[in-house]
Amino acid sequence: MSNPIAHFTDRLTYETDVSDVAADLADGVPGIVVVDSRSKQSWDQGHIQGAVHLPTAEIAARARDLVPDTAAVVTYCWGPGCNGATRAALEFAKLGYRVKEMLGGFEYWAREGFPVESASGVSRRAADPLTAPVDGAACAC
Repeated sequence: MSNPIAHFTDRLTYETDVSDVAADLADGVPGIVVVDSRSKQSWDQGHIQGAVHLPTAEIAARARDLVPDTAAVVTYCWGPGCNGATRAALEFAKLGYRVKEMLGGFEYWAREGFPVESASGVSRRAADPLTAPVDGAACAC
């Protein structure tokens, strides 16, 4: 017999969304390390400001050098059509890290108007009205 309370509690334990990550970073919540698990070409195209670039295939070998054992790791990849963040989160979990997958990935980070960093600097797009309130108000969900 399934238990919906346990199911949704587990999801909130292991998943987060771009708005919550942005709020935690803006508030300076200690110990959060955001990890971009995409390729170097994807990273260079744009990434979350302050993220650590660590492709999934390199996590087992390099995580301990780049991410403190005590960190609360948040993984992301391209977007909701990609399970790269899930695979990256699994690799961190295997190493014993506390980890969450960021739902929506880089796509929704950019579409909701949060800062994107690239070699040309930091930029922000206008919020897409299909993904976030355009007036900057919280969705109150």
